[in-house]
Amino acid sequence: MTINKHDLTQGGILKKLLQVAVPIMGTQLMQMVYNLTDMFWLGRTEQSVVSVAASGLAGMYLWLGMALLMIGRMGSEIGTSQNLGSGNVAASQGYAQDSARIALILGTFYGLMLIIFAEPLVSLLRVKDQNVFDNTCNYLRIVGVGIPFTYVSAAITGAFNGAGNSRLSFGANAVGLMVNMILDPLMILVWGWDVKGAAIATVIAQATVCSLFILFVKRHPRRPFEHFRILGRIDPVRIRQIMRWSLPVAAESGVFTALAMVVTGMVSAWYGETAVAVQRVGSQIESLSWLIGGGFSSAVTAFVGQNYGARKWERIRRGYHISLVSLLIWEGLVTLFLLFGGRYFFSLFLREPAEILDMGATYLRILAGCQLFMALEGACAGTFRGMGRTLPPSLCSIASNSIRPILCWLLAQNMGLNGLWMGITVSAILRGVTMFIWFTLYKRQLPRLEGDSEVPITSYVSEGGG
Repeated sequence: MTINKHDLTQGGILKKLLQVAVPIMGTQLMQMVYNLTDMFWLGRTEQSVVSVAASGLAGMYLWLGMALLMIGRMGSEIGTSQNLGSGNVAASQGYAQDSARIALILGTFYGLMLIIFAEPLVSLLRVKDQNVFDNTCNYLRIVGVGIPFTYVSAAITGAFNGAGNSRLSFGANAVGLMVNMILDPLMILVWGWDVKGAAIATVIAQATVCSLFILFVKRHPRRPFEHFRILGRIDPVRIRQIMRWSLPVAAESGVFTALAMVVTGMVSAWYGETAVAVQRVGSQIESLSWLIGGGFSSAVTAFVGQNYGARKWERIRRGYHISLVSLLIWEGLVTLFLLFGGRYFFSLFLREPAEILDMGATYLRILAGCQLFMALEGACAGTFRGMGRTLPPSLCSIASNSIRPILCWLLAQNMGLNGLWMGITVSAILRGVTMFIWFTLYKRQLPRLEGDSEVPITSYVSEGGG
């Protein structure tokens, strides 16, 4: 590989965006298939609702862990892309390596938390059914072992994405997916390990992906991993910059998941494990939207990061507009899919009475209302983060998600479970609209001449955003 091949500061913008986005979207799709595979086989056990509900509740804490995971991921992605764009290859290598080291420390910490405090953590979700409670605890204790692997893989993925080389991440995750797809039916059904089997299969797959990454960067080093070592001293200057970039994103992810857990607790306490299982499966189906959209947003971050380092302002503007149109087209298709195909896809994961399938189809139709607004969020957030301005999208997300439980509670009083789900959609719409307005105002302040220095907008954006 030569660096020019992955230079995002030259060539057709759409071509370059797709060059990075397609493998990322493929990787994100595989992450979704991981979860759907678990759902598929757990949905074929004797206690399908209990099993799916348990994995869904445990998944809330895995999502919560994304807050810490994003520290290594964003640090490597932004640090690598901006420094490669400005021609500072040594700095890009330093950010990639230190981000992976930070990820290892944080992953070990969070994994131990899940193992040691599984029961108190599950108690916070107000689970009524003892069987669901026990299965959720077992799942958390097992997957906690695999958390360090996941965190390190995310940091290495971020660095490769920032360098414009997202194909390697796709390949490693493809192998992990195959491992998971082979082990799931064996461990869940053939060996009868149920939820424990799904968790063990996930850990083995995660360890496989991380091992492939480590072996590759050690034996076939490529930028930004020419002198990569997973163990060693972390540069204090780089860690401060990584934290400036990453902490707003980590806070955003943590608040989002924590409040989603509050909403899930409301569903569990008011409507029982069946509603939890429906919401879990529905969220996985709907994740086709935000995972693919998030993958494209990550590509925008890498693209903008390199061009920001090179001070190519007009190319940044054009990249933003092209990404926005692309995401709107995608989310439009997803909207149609959720409106008209939801019931069929629900039937693949839950073999339950028609009433439950109808409930799932209704949930997806409600979520369809916010998909186009998620396109606004993806394009704006990706561009902001590529410029190192991680605070604005994080503030928009935190503000809109903070009112989500309130909206869910208010709407549930009059509309029941459907009203609660409507609160999720309304908060997502508010997030997309707010972020679009903020970025539109910010974009007007960017320099017009290539190579000019960026003009600070306000102190709370330029300083707080990194």
